Amino acid sequence: MVRGLLCVALLLVTVTARAETWPDKEWAKGTPLDGAAVEALNAYAFPTRDDATRQGIRTDALLVIRDGEVIYERYAAPTTASTPHLTWSVSKSLMATVLGVAYGESRFKLTDPAARFYPPMKQHPKVTLADLLHWASGLDWQEDYEYAPLKSSVVAMLYTRGRADMAEFAADTEAVAAPGQAFRYSSGDSNILSAALKGMLGHKAYMSYPWDALFKPLGIHNAIWETDADETFVASSYAYLTARDLARVGLLMARDGRWGDQQLLPKDWVAFNRRPFDQYKPGQDEAVPGGQWWLNREVQGAPRPWPDAPADTFAALGHWGQALFVLPDEHLVIVRYGDDRDGSYRHNELLKRVLAAVQP
Repeated sequence: MVRGLLCVALLLVTVTARAETWPDKEWAKGTPLDGAAVEALNAYAFPTRDDATRQGIRTDALLVIRDGEVIYERYAAPTTASTPHLTWSVSKSLMATVLGVAYGESRFKLTDPAARFYPPMKQHPKVTLADLLHWASGLDWQEDYEYAPLKSSVVAMLYTRGRADMAEFAADTEAVAAPGQAFRYSSGDSNILSAALKGMLGHKAYMSYPWDALFKPLGIHNAIWETDADETFVASSYAYLTARDLARVGLLMARDGRWGDQQLLPKDWVAFNRRPFDQYKPGQDEAVPGGQWWLNREVQGAPRPWPDAPADTFAALGHWGQALFVLPDEHLVIVRYGDDRDGSYRHNELLKRVLAAVQP
């Protein structure tokens, strides 16, 4: 009887150890996916394409991690496993993760007004860091892209009159709603958060903080994060990581902020990231906002944004199809980089095909 219990215990330890695989310098390799479902995934993600017209799906990288092991990895030239790829608005979730480390160091509270750390926000004294994290500052921000450049706040911030000091440009926007009362997706809110982090840390510590606080502990050594002329990280848009390195952030989030034996992010911070903003109304965006992460949740009776994926799925998403998906119950982390400009790519379709391919 004792010997039998011991065998069961050893089996449980083995299963747990396998589930707790962590990447060292490289990711461990799991059993590669194969079969018809993988062929269907490849056909969707990497179709034959005429790049001259920029029509159709263009995937630059697709990486699937299960239980901390690579089970699928494919790239399209010129992207390779060592290419730091522009993440666009995935950068917002990266800044939220960096802020999570600062939160664990007791550098701020969610209820703190942004003006405490970033003086230009004194013209909006009631806007808190939680409001900014929910894209709910109440500022009159127009998140329009190349199809409506003349009225676009984000185009002006990134490329014209706001480019020298992006956070100040965003802070100088007039309010149209009370803080915390309405969702309005805003790259400006994200860059104000970046400036607030600089105010917490001081300029010198801030310039290395994403690396010291997050990238180095995760084993990420070649991340690039551009700043504006005021040396504030462009948290809205301009972080570059390889697919394998971005997957490390996904694994950290999948395991509730823990990396090996270190609780790098407080569990309550990860819970905040994954909690739906309670003032969000269905249909305002492609997924449900949490704390600068996107959630696959039912809201006010509306269906999940990605109905073929589990309800606990959450993601960092960027322009032209960049995505980091975390599926905790499935023990999956998925990174997808691309350059999709005609709207033919769908996150739900990719998730459906990945899930079909990983089924035993």
